[in-house]
Amino acid sequence: MKNLLKKELSLCLHPSTPLMLALSALALVPNYPLSLIYFYLTLGLFFICLSGRENQDVVYTMTLPIARRDLVGARFLLTLLLELVQMLLCFGFIQLHRILGSTPNAAGMDANLALLGEGFLFFGLYHLVFFPSYYRDVNKVGVSFVKGAVFAAVFVTADIVGCYAVPFMRDVLDTPDPQHRGAKLVFLAVSVLVYAAGTLLALRISQRRFERLDIR
Repeated sequence: MKNLLKKELSLCLHPSTPLMLALSALALVPNYPLSLIYFYLTLGLFFICLSGRENQDVVYTMTLPIARRDLVGARFLLTLLLELVQMLLCFGFIQLHRILGSTPNAAGMDANLALLGEGFLFFGLYHLVFFPSYYRDVNKVGVSFVKGAVFAAVFVTADIVGCYAVPFMRDVLDTPDPQHRGAKLVFLAVSVLVYAAGTLLALRISQRRFERLDIR
């Protein structure tokens, strides 16, 4: 698996991915729908899968002495690595935003700890939407991305509406740090659990589907 991850980083990582990670700096932009930051990384994942299809990466990797489930596992490891890097970057920019002077965000969640929780929640659920679809047929990566984009649109919309209409989001989560820090930390912890459970379930489903896939 170590060698497979090295292959993913050296051969599969799309040039656009660092740019998508750099967009974590949007946490500094006033009145921006900050949950969109996480969607941009999924664009990077899409380009990784798309370029892999065009370069016959799956066919090449299957010529190696590895199990099919390990091929899927390596892609998940790459995904987790990129997502954790983004969460660290977001945390840094959120702290910088607070130092520079936190202002309320009129377009969804403020740049605070709850925004990190939304990121883990988003990625955990996105894995369940994108990867099982992708590994049903790796040649139809566009179909899987459309499904993921629809989910992202619903998630971002729910975030913006919820920050106005749901009292707990409006009055507790959507507040500048360090207000309601305890509640935000609980939300973050629950979101990490959802992230771990969603990712593990998506991995198992994806491995089963890919093992049955007839590669052409």
